[in-house]
Amino acid sequence: MKVNIDQLIRQYGPDRIIEVLRPYLTEERVQRIEQVLASRLSGLTVAIENLHDPHNGAAVVRSLEAVGLTTLHVAEPVEQFQFSPAVTIGAEKWMRILRHQGFSSCASILRGAGFRMYAAVANATADLESVDVSKPAVLVFGNEHEGLSQRAIDACDAQVGVPMYGFTQSLNLSVSVAVAMFQLAARRRALLGQPGDLDEQERAVLRARWYSLSVRGVGAILERAVS
Repeated sequence: MKVNIDQLIRQYGPDRIIEVLRPYLTEERVQRIEQVLASRLSGLTVAIENLHDPHNGAAVVRSLEAVGLTTLHVAEPVEQFQFSPAVTIGAEKWMRILRHQGFSSCASILRGAGFRMYAAVANATADLESVDVSKPAVLVFGNEHEGLSQRAIDACDAQVGVPMYGFTQSLNLSVSVAVAMFQLAARRRALLGQPGDLDEQERAVLRARWYSLSVRGVGAILERAVS
């Protein structure tokens, strides 16, 4: 039976999970988790509206995990976000994919968390350098065929584009996401003077999540420890 890790964290708390599961992990695994935690960025994220192609979805997830982001937001007013496991090769395990029925609810949650929203659109007059990476920022992308809806564009604070220097004037969606976020993440890390921006509580929650993903039979282990 598949374990709901979010439910386990709510039930036991991250500190208790970390304490119980630590003896089940090798020192190498613990060090690797700490290394990745130190480089995670929660102050940058991506939102995608109505993604169509599961291969594009998978490539987006894989790129965002590789760049060190914690979360991907997907708005699904028409099409459900899907990804191909053959392409993600497990990257989805290490990120949170938050689903929203419509873009309005997605935008409301992001704004409530203090994010400034930038619509990624073709022919924007501003480029990625205009994104203020000193504050929480979300880059918003539309689907492969129609781009962002006007409602989503209007909900954003600004519009930005990826500069094109060749005859080609567009990129595949997943490539656009990767190019943009690797650039923005590098700028945020340089501004911070460190690889990551997680506070201690964020680290604890992710540590508990990743410990749980790294140990078999985690539900039974936690039940025994508590009883």
